[in-house]
Amino acid sequence: MRALKRFSAETIALLVATVVFLIPFSFMLLTAVKDQVQSADLDFAWPTSWPVVQNLIEVIEARDYLLLRAYVNSTILTVASVALIVVFAAMAAFVLQRRVGKVGKVADFLVLSGLVIPPAIVPTIWLLQGLGLFKTLHGLILVEVAYGLSYAVLLFRAFIAAIPRELDEAAQIDGCAGFTLFFRVIFPLLRPVTITVILTTSVAVFNDFVNPLYFTPGDENATVQLTLYNFQSQYSTQWNLLFMDIVLITIPPLLLFVFFNRKIVDGMTAGAIKG
Repeated sequence: MRALKRFSAETIALLVATVVFLIPFSFMLLTAVKDQVQSADLDFAWPTSWPVVQNLIEVIEARDYLLLRAYVNSTILTVASVALIVVFAAMAAFVLQRRVGKVGKVADFLVLSGLVIPPAIVPTIWLLQGLGLFKTLHGLILVEVAYGLSYAVLLFRAFIAAIPRELDEAAQIDGCAGFTLFFRVIFPLLRPVTITVILTTSVAVFNDFVNPLYFTPGDENATVQLTLYNFQSQYSTQWNLLFMDIVLITIPPLLLFVFFNRKIVDGMTAGAIKG
């Protein structure tokens, strides 16, 4: 009886996953390989022609190869943002976990506020303008770090809670203190949750649409998500090229989740249990 219930639950979960993911993904792929006339129907009809290479070339060459420049910008943005988030979040989580007090409680409140309070676009633009970082990739990196720090701190702190304080004391007796203690003793132990933070944050930053739209307007620092505007206008949309662009944008994060799905789950579960 228990095996039957488990089989039923797994079947239902598989059907739901099929509806939620595979059907939209199949529709996206079908539309991406159609010509412009047939793609305007927006249906599941089989393509009458297969201009796959032509669509791909047009997407890449659109607006003086904007997609290639956008890929470079998105790669720089993702790598720099994730690296800063991992280092700063791990250090902050270690301090918050080890030093409990009034200051720690205030810091905890600020971390939770970062998850609850929605981002303020206009004040952030004013701040970036005051720093001379508006419409720059450096400013966007700082914004992504600020918005992603709270989530990463919570994950790291839950994992660090399981590391005994005696390890810190033993390292201090051996002469390790400050940055040496953290980077040589503590940080190597955070590998599972670090992998989880890197993968989940990378996908979030790479797929971010709102922040690049507001904080880096223009083509110079455009990211891959903003290239979707290349094939839309007020009166018409090239659906086949638009969906081909979406396919090219979706491939990197999709591959990350396919190949590292188990590591993501292991890191999240380890952090939850150890917390």
